Amino acid sequence: MPDNADLPPIVQAIVDRYLETAHAEAPDLVEGLYLVGSVALDDFRPNQSDIDFVAVTTDRPDAAACEALTRVHTRLRTQQRRPFFDGLYVTWRDLADDPRGIDPGPNVHEGVLSPDRRGERHPVTWHLLAQQGICCHGHAVADLTIWRDPRALAAWTNGNLDSYWRRLLDRGRRLLTPYGLAGLTAWTCAWCVLGVSRLHYTLATGAITSKTGAGLYARETFAEPWQRVIEEALRIRRGVDHQSLYRSPLARRRDVWAFTHMVIADGHRVYARRAT
Repeated sequence: MPDNADLPPIVQAIVDRYLETAHAEAPDLVEGLYLVGSVALDDFRPNQSDIDFVAVTTDRPDAAACEALTRVHTRLRTQQRRPFFDGLYVTWRDLADDPRGIDPGPNVHEGVLSPDRRGERHPVTWHLLAQQGICCHGHAVADLTIWRDPRALAAWTNGNLDSYWRRLLDRGRRLLTPYGLAGLTAWTCAWCVLGVSRLHYTLATGAITSKTGAGLYARETFAEPWQRVIEEALRIRRGVDHQSLYRSPLARRRDVWAFTHMVIADGHRVYARRAT
């Protein structure tokens, strides 16, 4: 039973176009369509956010089905490139299992379908779908059997602090590199400050929040000298067209890198404390 009455107009239009195109290319293949990510967390920003989906089929799409889905997403991307309609295809059985143990499968990134990738097959996606997912087609979320394990969610989140965020820091440590220069941008400020704060929030509370929610949490959790970089990240996320709180991108980059490093370390501390 769809429950998507309050979707932003652009999201509703893309969802409708996807369902119509998918039915035309591969009738009855997609049995369920659910939105997660910023849409589900009520933090969708048309100029910044993607539309994140989980599509459900009875069986894993074979080569012919993947070709049909490739045509679907190619057509969507041609008609409207942004926001990206990104997500993954899973089976009903997959939803009932630990996503860390299921096989890779069709995954869509920036509108391009890959037939065999892990993508967002991890505990955060499953937990968010179960807690706040939005049904656009198929069974209501409340009627689904979706795997959840708070300990596994915490363990995966703690590991992601190093597997993604610390690696990002290491790559950007030297300024005159692609990652180092990217650290000068407003986008990287919001991505890093709010991204690691989201993980810290999950480790501290067991729940999942949006990027904006993570910034508000960080503002209440971390004292000076971190308040300026948190407010800068929130300013960027909200699309506020005001002057930066920093006189130079270099000064902002130093604070972004230092804040990210601090939150990674403190997140590990929170996880260790709650795990005992």
